[in-house]
Amino acid sequence: MKATVTYVCSNCGAKASQMLGRCPVCGEWGTMVEEVIQTGAPAKGVRQRSGSVVQKLQDVSVTEDQRLDMHCSELNRVLGGGLVPGSLVLLGGEPGIGKSTLALQVLMQLQSAVTLYASGEESVKQIKLRSERINGNPENLYIVAETSLEKILEHAKSLKPEVVVVDSIQTIGTEAIEATIGSLSQVRECAARILQFAKETNTPFIIVGHITKEGSLAGPKVLEHIVDTVLQFEGDQHYMYRVLRAQKNRFGSTSEIGIFEMQQDGLREVTNPSELLLSSNRDGLSGISIAVAVEGVRPLLIEVQALTSSAAYGTPQRSSTGFDSRRLNMLLAVLEKRIGFKLLTKDVFLNIAGGLKVNDPAIDLAVLVAVLSSSMDIALPTDCCMTGEVGLAGEIRPVNRIDQRIGEARKLGFSRILIPAGQKYQPAKGIQVIEVARVTDAVRLLFKQSN
Repeated sequence: MKATVTYVCSNCGAKASQMLGRCPVCGEWGTMVEEVIQTGAPAKGVRQRSGSVVQKLQDVSVTEDQRLDMHCSELNRVLGGGLVPGSLVLLGGEPGIGKSTLALQVLMQLQSAVTLYASGEESVKQIKLRSERINGNPENLYIVAETSLEKILEHAKSLKPEVVVVDSIQTIGTEAIEATIGSLSQVRECAARILQFAKETNTPFIIVGHITKEGSLAGPKVLEHIVDTVLQFEGDQHYMYRVLRAQKNRFGSTSEIGIFEMQQDGLREVTNPSELLLSSNRDGLSGISIAVAVEGVRPLLIEVQALTSSAAYGTPQRSSTGFDSRRLNMLLAVLEKRIGFKLLTKDVFLNIAGGLKVNDPAIDLAVLVAVLSSSMDIALPTDCCMTGEVGLAGEIRPVNRIDQRIGEARKLGFSRILIPAGQKYQPAKGIQVIEVARVTDAVRLLFKQSN
């Protein structure tokens, strides 16, 4: 056997024959790392299937897989109804966001199932302390502190658990290749061997993965192609709310999200997040508007907070938390051009309450109205919410799932909702639907009634 050295980009997985300061494919600096390859050695990854047969598509019979209920409605929703046997799920998130807590808590809720929690980062005593904090003591949960993949798979083979958690994939190594634990080759080989074991034994695995400072999963991109499902656990460590998203799901939709609340005794499911995200003491306060957004397929009522103040320096500041700063600059330009409201000498700060990050363009109207409310120091009506995307011409464009947005606003007790003009919707009792075609129409309606 002969060892050859190649260099692999940790960001995109591109290979090069020599060390480069910048990746020629993705353009990132300092991401090329050395990888030793044993030439002439037998391939160690997932074995190729033999005896393949060509069939007509119409002749293939399909039966629905029996999913494993995780006893967590938010996780079941994101997975598409439960965990599929033999699947490989990758759970990623920032350090300290609660990945290990979520994984351990999920296993502890499976009281009647035999489960295995393999940790390469913590000792068994640390895991025990965390379980006591979560207030659970399941009888059939087995734990092991191990960094050898071969030993973990041996334990899984002898115990025959219904679910296995590996925390984390960057701390596990295999003897099949000579490389440092956590290197690209080790991460890739460990994931491939876990996938092979999962398919052969029909055992579902949940592997925890770290993310880089750019927000992507650490390790080669091929890791995301190997697994069946990629879950991203998001949230601000200074806030209590966490959002679980599916970035890839071979067995379900990627449009669902799960929302949790971090507490002293673990994560609590949030079945109605709109009630928690709205404050009850906003009466008489300027700069606060209520937007009806949709995250995945779930409607949410969120509180948009804006603050404008005189710029202390020559260049005014534009800062946003939980909202795209570039889109904020675009909306401020629309505000100046189409409404004639000058903000050249004022700082503008925007915040989405609760620490959420919202990408739905339907909150554009609420952002503009909140900025105007803060600048004019006029409070908005507390019984009114709004939804609508704002175009560069100042028009309010239609949004998706309008009936779900109206229903969520009515359920939370709002008596009026502003929607884009011409949008088809089903009339609902108990709430007045007001159609507005332009930003000027919404501003004239809201601030006239506020005076």
